Amino acid sequence: MGPRPIDLHLKALKNMGAKINDAHRGFIHCEADRLKGCDIQLDYPSVGATENIMLASVFADGETVIRNAAKEPEIVDLQNYLQAAGVRVTGAGTSIIRIAGGGGKLRYAEHTIITDRIVAGTYMAAAGITGGNLLLKNVYPENLSSVISVLRESGCRIRVNGSTVHVVGPARLRAVDIVRTLPYPGFPTDMQAQLMAMLTIARGTSIVVETVFENRYKHVDELLRMGANIKLEGRIAVIKGVRKLVGANVTARDLRGGAALVLAGLAAEGETVVSGIRHIDRGYERIEEKLRQIGATIRRVD
Repeated sequence: MGPRPIDLHLKALKNMGAKINDAHRGFIHCEADRLKGCDIQLDYPSVGATENIMLASVFADGETVIRNAAKEPEIVDLQNYLQAAGVRVTGAGTSIIRIAGGGGKLRYAEHTIITDRIVAGTYMAAAGITGGNLLLKNVYPENLSSVISVLRESGCRIRVNGSTVHVVGPARLRAVDIVRTLPYPGFPTDMQAQLMAMLTIARGTSIVVETVFENRYKHVDELLRMGANIKLEGRIAVIKGVRKLVGANVTARDLRGGAALVLAGLAAEGETVVSGIRHIDRGYERIEEKLRQIGATIRRVD
């Protein structure tokens, strides 16, 4: 995926009064008697940095304002929990979040975490790539609008009814025009690899532009082993759809790329063996069991 720096986190904590020593490679030493609320302008709307600052601000003295904050649903979900626990926080889902610190005690709160939109999107892509018929329950479709839009463009029939999403894949997928990964509400970078797996067998030529991470195309070489036709030009991937993929021995290099290889294996002719599944396990709970329940011929080999 390329560099994943934590400079936004460290810069924010320093602004809040933390003393940070990151001179020792691989270790960071932080200390602070008290954090102080302040105005923080993020250079990029990072989800992790936004969440980290929100949490640090809870016990800081005074108000903290996060500008250019991430807008992802997970940010809103964190705000909902903090509010339930007694924290005065507003603005999640917009570019400006305000947290009134004060160091008071948090109160007991029960909170149900929202379901994983990327996992839901992955199973939607599984229906698309196999021409399957899948009903997903307990989904937040409003958090998946960009994914639903692109899958519909590719030929999938998708019906939304409350928290239920019904996906029917076409006999053959259609190429999509240009898909750019963007911060929410744009198309999520965490769905880029799964979409690319779909597009390898779509009719026509598709273009995917990865704008979030520098090197998030590690799955491409593995898809090429399966017969895909993909050309990379920097952050741009040009995918010319082929009639079919062929099973092969492939290796998951990261979480979402691994999921994409599983999807490609479902659609490929012959057997596909995916190694490096520890990456997949980081984001999917027993993915093989869930796919087997909906008709896939798949098993884990330990």
